Amino acid sequence: MAKVRTTTRNDLDARLRERMIGLLNPQLADTMDLYTQVKQAHWNVKGPHFIALHELYDKLAEELEDPIDDIAERVTALGGVARGTARIAAGESRLPELPLASLDGLKLTALLADRYAALAKSTRAAIESADHAGDADTADLFTGISRGLDKALWFLEAHLQ
Repeated sequence: MAKVRTTTRNDLDARLRERMIGLLNPQLADTMDLYTQVKQAHWNVKGPHFIALHELYDKLAEELEDPIDDIAERVTALGGVARGTARIAAGESRLPELPLASLDGLKLTALLADRYAALAKSTRAAIESADHAGDADTADLFTGISRGLDKALWFLEAHLQ
């Protein structure tokens, strides 16, 4: 279980805060990893849809910045330490690595859609866990993130239909 590292006047029970920190940090690692995978795709995409996908991937990466910041700040607001370096994210992410050999635009789009779907699924599970534990604020944070992930997934899947 994640440890509360700093004191806070937050009235949530310390054990609940520890549980939420333990829920938030893995989501942070996954979201950081997704961000870097989307940037990898942005830099390396090839094919007849290059410009549309290059711009889409850049927009999607940019849209992950606020959720990353929000998750990390919620960890610290609960008295924890946000585990968000690139090395930590790489080591703790539950998402599969984006294959470097896949540069074709539609293949990359399908691979990114798979990763967005996986993160959206774990985010919905995190909503349920936070809600069940009694932390409405963390559940609400994840609810907003879930909506954004679903919208991004819709954008990606629209290119594949």
